[in-house]
Amino acid sequence: MPAEQDPGQFDSPHFSSVDGTRFTDVEWHDEIGSTNTELLDRARRGAPEGVVLIADRQTAGRGRRGRRWTAPPGSSLMMSVLLRPPAGPLPPARAALVTLAVALAAADACEQTSGIRPQLKWPNDLVIAGDAGLGTTRQDRKLAGILAESISTQGQITALVVGMGLNTGWPEVPAELDGIATSLNLESGVPVDRTLLARRVLAGLEARYGRLCHSGEGASDATGTTKVLEEARQNSATLGRRVRISLDATTMSRVLEGLATDLDAQGRLLVTDDAGAAHTVAVGDVVHLRSAQ
Repeated sequence: MPAEQDPGQFDSPHFSSVDGTRFTDVEWHDEIGSTNTELLDRARRGAPEGVVLIADRQTAGRGRRGRRWTAPPGSSLMMSVLLRPPAGPLPPARAALVTLAVALAAADACEQTSGIRPQLKWPNDLVIAGDAGLGTTRQDRKLAGILAESISTQGQITALVVGMGLNTGWPEVPAELDGIATSLNLESGVPVDRTLLARRVLAGLEARYGRLCHSGEGASDATGTTKVLEEARQNSATLGRRVRISLDATTMSRVLEGLATDLDAQGRLLVTDDAGAAHTVAVGDVVHLRSAQ
């Protein structure tokens, strides 16, 4: 296990924009409440697409369904981007495709900077896949979580903020998270340059988001939605596995168990239950079970 390091010790100098992309206003903060909350506030005040906030520490970070998300200063890449997707190619029903685009860009960036390629756990996590053991639960270790939040007017998305927390520089895995979470430096055995990682994420997102925005505008759909979905399928830790999905996070009273078979055109998960019935799941908490035989 690598020795403990000072936050930012291995980071290259910060950048304020990424050439050739829409991300021309990149801000770095030592501390912030929540990068997502701040960008949503700015979006309501008219901030343009392409603003990026990156923080060493969040004091009010959030995950899906309002869950609190924290990390020691300098130990993770915590960033949010402001997008204003076009209504035609990216209506609200297809907003989940942008989350997939962010996840794929982050997977590429991890591989490029550390040699480790995480997989996508539906709907919004990056994981280091574990082997299925003797029990029923597959021990995938969470590397990153992604949270997309939108502002809508008259049924159309006017702003989409996508935030990500990616563990990059943990000295060790806390005992309470052993076998549950991990960090890129611990998986690779080398320090991770968060600045370079952030630049690579934004470059990869530009390519995929640009294709999504132009999907259906005369170019082949294979260069847009279909290509993102194909990549997501190829990099999925969920498809082909038995899953248990909590459809009601408040009471946990609605649970679906079955085989995750595919993603539909909106990025929703298709699951076949044990009775052979097909289900389309737009949102839910997923647990990976034993491998399908």
